[in-house]
This record gives sequence, C-alpha cells and structure tokens, in this order.
Amino acid sequence: MDYLGRGLILIGIISITLGVLLLILSRIPFGSIPGDIIIKRENFTLIVPIGTSLILSLLLSVFLSLILNLFLRGGGH
Repeated sequence: MDYLGRGLILIGIISITLGVLLLILSRIPFGSIPGDIIIKRENFTLIVPIGTSLILSLLLSVFLSLILNLFLRGGGH
C-alpha cells in the first residue's frame, strides 16, 4: 500500500505542476523564442517550435529527475 500512496502523491504533484505550467505558458507568445521556425504564406502558417521544445524538455527532465530521486531515495526499503 505504501507504493500506491506514493504513486498517487506523484500523480498529484505532476498534475498540479502541469496545470501551473499551462497557466504560465499561456501568457508566453508561442513561437517567439529564438530557434523556433515560423513560415508564413498566403494561405497558411507553419510553426516549428524547436527552441521551445528544447527548453521544455530540459525543464521537464530536471523536474522529473528531482521528483523521482526524492521518491526513490525515500522508498528503497
């Protein structure tokens, strides 16, 4: 039962973090970071967010590694 409790806490922390990130990221104009490719034509706009993807990947990797280390260090019994 200990693992179930820890898992539910982890899911809750991730859900809250994703909610806060969505609130914060909604204020940032999408595709404006250097490294993002924007192609505008008469009938369409193509946005390839390479820079944004790299930054989000780095932030999520650091956050998840901290959370997993916290739970794995405490639950090694």
